[in-house]
Amino acid sequence: MPAYNAFYGQSGGVTSVINASAAGVIQTARKYPEHINKLYVGENGILGALTENLIDVSLESDSDIEALRHTPCGAFGSCRYKLKSLQEHKREYERLIEVFKAHDIRYFFYNGGGDSQDTAHKVSQLSESMDYPITCIGVPKTIDNDLPFTDSSPGFASVAKYVAVSILEASLDVASMSSTSTKVFVMEVMGRHAGWIAAAAGLATSDDHDLGPDIILLPEVEFKQQAFLDKVNATIHRKGHCCVVVSEGVKTPDGKFLSDSGVTDAFGHAQLGGVAPVVADLIKHADGHKCHWAVCDYLQRAARHIAAATDVEHAYALGRAAVEFAVQGENAVMPTIVRTSNNPYRWEVGKAPLSKVANVEEMMPPEYIDEDGFFITEACRKYLQPLIVGEDYPPYKNGLPDYVVLQKHKVAQRTPSFTVS
Repeated sequence: MPAYNAFYGQSGGVTSVINASAAGVIQTARKYPEHINKLYVGENGILGALTENLIDVSLESDSDIEALRHTPCGAFGSCRYKLKSLQEHKREYERLIEVFKAHDIRYFFYNGGGDSQDTAHKVSQLSESMDYPITCIGVPKTIDNDLPFTDSSPGFASVAKYVAVSILEASLDVASMSSTSTKVFVMEVMGRHAGWIAAAAGLATSDDHDLGPDIILLPEVEFKQQAFLDKVNATIHRKGHCCVVVSEGVKTPDGKFLSDSGVTDAFGHAQLGGVAPVVADLIKHADGHKCHWAVCDYLQRAARHIAAATDVEHAYALGRAAVEFAVQGENAVMPTIVRTSNNPYRWEVGKAPLSKVANVEEMMPPEYIDEDGFFITEACRKYLQPLIVGEDYPPYKNGLPDYVVLQKHKVAQRTPSFTVS
């Protein structure tokens, strides 16, 4: 059987460890020359395939590819572009085949979340629907931790660690100043429908101290304004101040996002505005407490300097597994994390069919949410805690992390230009 070329792309919101998955894919592909000749990377994900903007990573040095493991965000560029059905996007599918044929590409690795796994699934169907043989493997990634069939999603644990550390440190600040200054601090984190990131803030609390968040607002729990304000006031009465962590996707009882800006992104999801100032204003206007708020935004997902060691290990291993699955003849699957032991934490690589992963969101189970809806349970803590243990610091130079910027040598175009609609 001849060796063919492969395509790898990064898709959706980037993470602090997505490049570790890229390193896993690239380094492993180099170990199978009898199956994979060259690995091309799409600049800006699937858009790179459609526009034939391909990067030849064989021209990158071994040391730079290794450095991807400690470099955050998307080294090759990402995109929010979702392929629709064959009927709706037939032009795009025909274009993919045109580019794949021109560059002898028969392997397709796509690194992203639920929408991206849907794209991977659709590409995997080209063999049957358009008579073009292609082996397609999804590589999981999402800070939201909402992919099904995997114990956790690469990218999540590092955000969880960042959020827990940030609210722990901020709560010390508030405690220091609360007698004459700020009474309430509100920290907003990502999470449109699933509250995993906000829940991770609860790890900052401990039986040893009264620090960390006092209230966690989750998308899975209806936001009831008066109950929330009562909880804030009770906390201030008890300890003199209150720290709140709120997920961007918190909804009112009528199902509307508390911070809905009325705009949608390229995937059709509501573009959410800042919910932290909304919550802070509610508290201030209702009870007059001095409030400060912060939005973690991109900082939480780019923070490679405090990445969880387990997360880095997961991300690399699943990139490696994707290539191993492909050369073993697997198709239309996504490698997963399977937890085999909680204490001590142990895991192994599993797999799930793309057809069942695509567009499915895994919400927090009810047993992970406290009875009053404002905090996490011990069961949730036991699930989350092992994921943030361990540090994997990047190398530093002149006092700053020493991240790599690749050369990104472009492959000569062999097909006519194409404009994405």
